[in-house]
Amino acid sequence: MATIAQALTIAGSDSGGGAGIQADLKSFQMRGVFGMSVLTAVTAQNTLGVQAIHGVPLDIIRAQIDSIAADFQVAACKIGMLGTAETIECVAEKLAGKPFGRLVVDPVMVAKGGAPLLQQNAVSALKRHLLPLADVLTPNLPEAEALTSIAIQSDADAERAARLLQEAGVHTVVIKGGHSDGSQSEICRDWVFMPDTQFTLESPRFPTPHTHGTGCTFSACLTAELAKGASVEAAVHTAKQCITAAISHPLNIGHGHGPVNHWAFRAEPEI
Repeated sequence: MATIAQALTIAGSDSGGGAGIQADLKSFQMRGVFGMSVLTAVTAQNTLGVQAIHGVPLDIIRAQIDSIAADFQVAACKIGMLGTAETIECVAEKLAGKPFGRLVVDPVMVAKGGAPLLQQNAVSALKRHLLPLADVLTPNLPEAEALTSIAIQSDADAERAARLLQEAGVHTVVIKGGHSDGSQSEICRDWVFMPDTQFTLESPRFPTPHTHGTGCTFSACLTAELAKGASVEAAVHTAKQCITAAISHPLNIGHGHGPVNHWAFRAEPEI
């Protein structure tokens, strides 16, 4: 019997179920990977916005990580919402020895409705402590600009920003272009920068408000593929297919930015 691939998400909880820990675990399941979680924050949120955030105490975060490390064979780990510099430093210290395989960092900074999910003073901590550990970094355009202070308006700008992030220690940078000024165009472009090659991913742009959890779902799918042993390039391509399906088959749930459809792109586990 083959060993089931196992992946871990370290992130905040989304009570609305569209993003965060909930989106990650749904995405792991749909890609045939057993998922575990470490909660860093509890949020009260729905498709209309974030109403409240409560950070999990650092000793509980450490205990969760230690508990997972003591019993499971985690092949890949995804980092999502951390919220504060103290939480970032705590998680980075625990992951410094790479106990959970390849690491995907999704630098969650702002919720879909605009609520800040990362304190301003935590950005430097993210760059200093987590970027050097990242095998893959998956910022959207505003996040990439915040991390590099580069206004990304062209392919050349995206490359400059990515190379700067790689100089900070990141192996592969995936800049997601859904927030681009060309949002009226029919194509959504993402840039992928690996150490020795670069390429773009394109998909149709779908006019829908149901895009809550796109970043979480993309990075979680990528993490799941890495946990199964896929190359980074193959994992990125699958994650793009996954999120394209999730956006193009909306669930039409909620009265605001509804969640993407996590089960639109399926995979059966190999048992």
